[in-house]
Amino acid sequence: MKKKINYLILLLTAIFIVGCTNVEDASVTDKETVSQEVTTNNSDTEKTVTEESVSEKTSNQPKEELFKGYKLIEVDGGDLSGHREPNVVVDIGFGDRKNYSFTIEYGQVIRVIADEIVLQDDRTEPVTSSGRYYSDEAKVSGVERANLDEGHIIADSLGGVSNAYNITPQDSTLNRHGNQAYMEDAIRKAGGATNFEAIITYSNTETQIPSSYQYTYTLKGNVIVDTFDNVNPDEVNASLGLTGSEPSDSTSSNTSGDVSSVDTNGNGQVTIKEAKAAGFSMPIMSDHWLYPHMQDNDKDGMVGE
Repeated sequence: MKKKINYLILLLTAIFIVGCTNVEDASVTDKETVSQEVTTNNSDTEKTVTEESVSEKTSNQPKEELFKGYKLIEVDGGDLSGHREPNVVVDIGFGDRKNYSFTIEYGQVIRVIADEIVLQDDRTEPVTSSGRYYSDEAKVSGVERANLDEGHIIADSLGGVSNAYNITPQDSTLNRHGNQAYMEDAIRKAGGATNFEAIITYSNTETQIPSSYQYTYTLKGNVIVDTFDNVNPDEVNASLGLTGSEPSDSTSSNTSGDVSSVDTNGNGQVTIKEAKAAGFSMPIMSDHWLYPHMQDNDKDGMVGE
């Protein structure tokens, strides 16, 4: 009887020990499972954050990633040909500037980017007397129309070249006196801009004349977005009844001045440098009293833009 009791005690003890071991193993297994789930969740979170960071900071992408799908080619800044290669990216910054223009399969420029817009410096750069890097601009299809200018996406004064990858046919009034001119003037007055991007759209795949522009850039910490159609703003305002019945005489306040005080060498012709030295800001518009004394090579109504 005593032996039977001993066997029973041993059996119960064994069962108890096995039961404790199973509970401990189960506890460890559960703990490991939780740990793996947390790690997996952390990995997913990190991946999501990383992807968002990349999408929000495209300007910091490596060139091979930024230019993916495009062929990087070199084109002389003064190339007057209106031809563009499809699916290419071209540096359109004068000198050491890195401003990039992208084309699609139809040869249309659809995007221009620059980490920084560095203003033209006529003290250190070869600038002509009319305030340009080159005497003429590329003959992109469409610029032959009387109401369209050879419009820079990034102006000479903002460090842009004059080849077809930086020129689009743009409404003359828009380019000289409209939103395009206002935007360029704002960037000049701010001393430059950062995170510059131009998005250019077209009505169809056959034309090289844009239908609209969107410019996004940062001025002194403020993000600016300018969106406008490639149309004559005066005609649009007139159609909306926003103009008076009689146009005002915009030259009335700028019809007189002593040109001899600006024309320092007395040759009768005022250069950009002379005008700046006299305290005048660029560009000089066609309604300014100095304009007749200056050289407007491209006849766009502005000197020093």
